[in-house]
Amino acid sequence: MGKGFFQVPVAYNEPILSYAPGTPEREAVIKQYKAYYNGNEDIPLYIGSQEVRTGNTRPLSPPHDHKHKVGQYHLAEKKHVTDAINSALNARKAWANLSWEQRAAIFLKAAELVSGPYRARINAATMIAQSKTIHQAEIDAACEFIDFLRFNVEYMSQIYQEQPESAEGIWNRVEYRPLEGFVYAITPFNFTAIAGNLPASAAMMGNVVVWKPSDSQIFSAKVLVDVFKEAGLPDGVINVVYGDPVMITDQVLNHPDFSGLHFTGSTDVFRNLWTQIGNNIHTYKTYPRIVGETGGKDFILAHPSAKPRQVATAIVRGAFEFQGQKCSAASRVYLPKSTANEILKEVKKDMESFNPPGSPEDMINFITAVIHEGSFDKLASYIDRAKKDKEASVFAGGGYDKSKGYFIEPTVILTTDPHYVTMETELFGPVVTVYIYEDKDWKSVLELVDKTSPYALTGAVMSTDRYAIEEATRALQDSAGNFYINDKPTGAVVGQQPFGGARASGTNDKAGSAQNLLRWVSPRLIKETFVSPEDYRYPFLG
Repeated sequence: MGKGFFQVPVAYNEPILSYAPGTPEREAVIKQYKAYYNGNEDIPLYIGSQEVRTGNTRPLSPPHDHKHKVGQYHLAEKKHVTDAINSALNARKAWANLSWEQRAAIFLKAAELVSGPYRARINAATMIAQSKTIHQAEIDAACEFIDFLRFNVEYMSQIYQEQPESAEGIWNRVEYRPLEGFVYAITPFNFTAIAGNLPASAAMMGNVVVWKPSDSQIFSAKVLVDVFKEAGLPDGVINVVYGDPVMITDQVLNHPDFSGLHFTGSTDVFRNLWTQIGNNIHTYKTYPRIVGETGGKDFILAHPSAKPRQVATAIVRGAFEFQGQKCSAASRVYLPKSTANEILKEVKKDMESFNPPGSPEDMINFITAVIHEGSFDKLASYIDRAKKDKEASVFAGGGYDKSKGYFIEPTVILTTDPHYVTMETELFGPVVTVYIYEDKDWKSVLELVDKTSPYALTGAVMSTDRYAIEEATRALQDSAGNFYINDKPTGAVVGQQPFGGARASGTNDKAGSAQNLLRWVSPRLIKETFVSPEDYRYPFLG
């Protein structure tokens, strides 16, 4: 069979559709939303070529209409997890040996399927499952997922092209082998794109995967599986299980062929997984790769020179889009006393223009529901606490109601204590806390921002003073893996802003970059000598 040095299609960011009234994409997604809402999906486990229905099911309901059922999913037992591992290992040899351009073609086809015939399906499913507005679904489930697939193929080809120098008479080459074993992907509820990328990026590099999606994202995860299948992903390469996370994880991490963890979720869970892997280290055939992106307590810091209207927009978008359920969402804000009142007035004006939280099907809604009752109760408790505490007050919002959906009003808390609980605790909801500092204390506030949180995911500085911008950029070097100047701290775009943080926010392996893909290969150096020596003696021996 002929061979060549293949050039993959140049990656580009998927254009974001507007979904303005009267557009065909708006009509298509509303039609699909209604079909899902009135349907009854029965979602199995995907193990090898089998769709496994255990009969032990849990209902699926939209967070914005939690009494309405749109389907159910089947829970795995221990034997199903074992079957998923075995299925992955049985598929490993053929998949690892498949030519890289054939693997690339599968994921490039998946990107085109999402861009075209699956776009309304994946967006509508994300609106149903995660209560995302159509804009938030579009930039996540469609565009970001497509971008991950296209750019990762390009990065994969660049990695394979990276080769060592060769000297006279020898040829040095590196092959980038998949890991020896299987990868465990644990994905979060909040981004369908992340749910698709974590198993796909490892699989793209020749690995086989056992994937456990979040229970709150299974409805849209099913569409991802459909895309992979139609794109031609062979059976057993990505196996999907749901159920008791402790049971599933124990089965996976106790297996000698476990070779890598690709994780997005909470910091506490990730630390426990790391501990468990460490305790099991003598069990494994190799040292497992551990890649995780976890929590954040992301900040906006406004300098006295910052334009109040711009700061207000950064706060409103950064804190309240997708109900603050982005790991990059603005959660703590530092405002200078000289402009704080004007900024807060603008924030309140914007908030008063919001519709009450409601269904994403009604596209005039900027705010919908938080993901589940546990999240709702947690957020409500912090809001109630702020209403009572002497060092805090609710400046705007503060309402909540879970009778129909898990609706939390966007809320701004003011505090006189820079270490108040909501300045330091990750809330993961539409609640932002503001601390007002004296203008003269700018330098000490930089230190305060850096030392307040154990996290270091995203952060933003707003200023028109270039000296202040440089000062903040230096002082906050370790405070955020993604640092934004005069912008909100959310909205990283694949191929433009590789995403990840350090400290308690993860391993900073930058999803959407070649750095991440390199974690899923084990390089092998091959040195070939063309004319082998026949005498052991070196010249120095005389």
